[in-house]
Amino acid sequence: MAPTLELELEPTGSRRAALESALRRAIRDRRLTQGTRLPSTRVLAHDLGVARGTVVEAYAQLEAEGYLDIRRGAGTWVGDVAAAAPTATSRLWPAPREHRVSFNPGLPDLTAFPRSAWIGALRRGLRATPAASLGYGDPRGRPELREALAEYLARSRGAVADPELLVVCAGFVHGLSLLARVLHSRGVRRVAMEDPCLAWHRDVVAAAGPSVVPLPVDRLGARTDLLAETRAGAVVLTPAHQFPLGALLHPARRTAALSWARTTGGLVIEDDYDAELRYDRPPVGALQALGADHVAFAGTASKTLAPGLRLGWLLLPEHLLRDVVRLRRTEDVHVPAPDQIAFAELLRSGAFERHVRQLRARYRARRDRLVAILAERASAVRPVGISAGLRVLLELPPGGPSESELVDRAARQSVELFPVGPCYHGGQRGPDGLVVGYAALPEHAFASGLATLCELLSGRTPAGGP
Repeated sequence: MAPTLELELEPTGSRRAALESALRRAIRDRRLTQGTRLPSTRVLAHDLGVARGTVVEAYAQLEAEGYLDIRRGAGTWVGDVAAAAPTATSRLWPAPREHRVSFNPGLPDLTAFPRSAWIGALRRGLRATPAASLGYGDPRGRPELREALAEYLARSRGAVADPELLVVCAGFVHGLSLLARVLHSRGVRRVAMEDPCLAWHRDVVAAAGPSVVPLPVDRLGARTDLLAETRAGAVVLTPAHQFPLGALLHPARRTAALSWARTTGGLVIEDDYDAELRYDRPPVGALQALGADHVAFAGTASKTLAPGLRLGWLLLPEHLLRDVVRLRRTEDVHVPAPDQIAFAELLRSGAFERHVRQLRARYRARRDRLVAILAERASAVRPVGISAGLRVLLELPPGGPSESELVDRAARQSVELFPVGPCYHGGQRGPDGLVVGYAALPEHAFASGLATLCELLSGRTPAGGP
């Protein structure tokens, strides 16, 4: 299994030194153990976005130090090096567990981040922007970003987008928290959320004050025809690609959601988290376009760029703007101005949309490979959902291992799998399944990662396991 490597480049250091340090740490921390084969210099250079010569020189230096064993024409392996004693971790926040393979359904391929385009956009943006743009600024976000976002959302999502009604926030979860807190301050005590949905989002809404009411989801999406029965004042929907079932909200259900909002004065919170990543047809337009006065549209760059940027946005009905901005100002949780300036330039130049087109081709190919290999090696498992996003739900056959058994079995092999059960409100209501992300694995580890998954699903012990 080729390892997943992260290159952390210090501002004053060279790329070669950063790669050498990253490899030394991985070997000392036993994330790379003796005998582990490393990717070829060409593959690792592509994944990390560095020159091949940088990797060649780093490998040669670590071979000289005894960390690596390079066999010319055959490959590169971790050598016989005694690992240092593990360092103490904080008792309050332990370090996350490292996995040999992770099928995290919420992560994009971080090696696909457009480093060169981002650096170019940052340079151009900072050269053109006045010094005052680096001050405290408008709590809604940089005006140039809001203008560029409004044009992009109108063009790509069909949204009714006024830059004056856009608020830049630190990712979707931050935007959801802002809305839930404002709604609670206005007397909303119940918020309907899809059942199943991401448990973290339920926690965010509940922490803001309202009670969370489950709204069932079937193959046509959320049962918005049942909204009146929930007695909720707002509902959170994922119309373009429901998480985790992968459904597209049926036109009649879209109409029912808007009819409910107009009749009751309720608010629809539209989570548009990965709508650009549709592979079999153009993405469906935003629900917000059909009822801008009743829909708060929430988007994010976490799936198309990287979660670490903490870049998201809210396109609000005018009646919510003042309260959201007031809360935004008092909490002072802002996206750094240079990142907003760079993203605005990326949008204006067309580089962002070119990047998204490249992602669609990459992820579609990965999804197709996953579905094909499952049909061949684990045909009892059924992929569910439309061709979109970063993950697919795999329904497990009755009579076989349960999702919890598979997750435990995988963990013993240092493989991270994600069961669908915790996505349900108050206990599982659907078939056992795994929410499998196909984007996060770097390209050099993708084929072997799929082989590992199929071996687990078929009941065999994966290669490299105990």
